[in-house]
Amino acid sequence: MTLLLAIVTGCLYAAGIFLILRRNMVKVIFGLILLGHGANLLIFTVGRLTKGVPAFVPAATDVLTGEYADPLPQALILTAIVIGFGLQAFTIVLFKRTWLTLGTEDLDMMKATDELPRE
Repeated sequence: MTLLLAIVTGCLYAAGIFLILRRNMVKVIFGLILLGHGANLLIFTVGRLTKGVPAFVPAATDVLTGEYADPLPQALILTAIVIGFGLQAFTIVLFKRTWLTLGTEDLDMMKATDELPRE
């Protein structure tokens, strides 16, 4: 199972980087989304996969023994989801404003922004 998640994480990273290197703004946004999902899956995989085992310490013991679910990666993933959503919203608004100002979504055509007249 860990090998499968490692392969899926690698594919998400590869697809995300490939899309970020494209010239279209929409593809850049989708690339950022895929990179965020790949990072979340990587953190989840590093936190050890356990099925049906809680991360609580029983009342009779002081230390967890055996397999247990680590709650720290789960909390990090929740935080990363919120931060990723904020980054995606900011990127969409930034690209929309750029498109309204320049009238193009091709990133190579945006190099001559200094020559535009001020509004």
